[in-house]
Amino acid sequence: DLLALCEDKVLKILANKDAVFNADGNPQLTANERVLGQTIPFVGEYGISKNPESFASESYRVYFTDKVRGTVMRLSMDGLTPISSHGMKDWFRDNLRLSNRLVGSYDDKKDEYNLTLIDTSTTLSFREDVKGWVSFKSFVPENAISCANEYYTFRNGVPFLHHVEDVDRNTFYNVFTNSNVTVLINDMPGSVKSFTTINYEGSEARITLNLQDNDYYNLQDR
Repeated sequence: DLLALCEDKVLKILANKDAVFNADGNPQLTANERVLGQTIPFVGEYGISKNPESFASESYRVYFTDKVRGTVMRLSMDGLTPISSHGMKDWFRDNLRLSNRLVGSYDDKKDEYNLTLIDTSTTLSFREDVKGWVSFKSFVPENAISCANEYYTFRNGVPFLHHVEDVDRNTFYNVFTNSNVTVLINDMPGSVKSFTTINYEGSEARITLNLQDNDYYNLQDR
């Protein structure tokens, strides 16, 4: 079948067959009468707006943005789903409208949908296994593509290969960027919460040096 991504609607068009429906909407008969047959809209008033460059596909899933409605969409076997609602609804509603080009790509090696907001120099990633947006990235490509289980991005018309073991971490286009983590864990202070996707290993938490309390434990920074 043919998938049609319109500005305000997503349609499935039957190819090389025509369907006859009963009153309850169930197809009962198909016939090879026309090259393109019945047009069937997906449930939901979403489209790709005017950003076809945000489209990326992987297996039976496709990803794209709807800038007009401030959402990032996934079309899968269960229909249309606004994946921007996974903890980033307000952020996308505020930031998608600030960029004219929204470049989408799928990283087969990391199983991530990468979305780049060109005008604001922002790239962030969505993963299916955690159903959420896992990271902002420090690289801002002009375009990107996966080929033969490798991920390539383009900068100034030059292709760059990602996930190379002998290249320093956080180094993209010969520029190094430090990692940082911003944690929001008190969204609803009145409820007891359990976090299952945060794991931390490191040294002892920071101790503020205090030389006035005569406590030996506080005489040295840790």
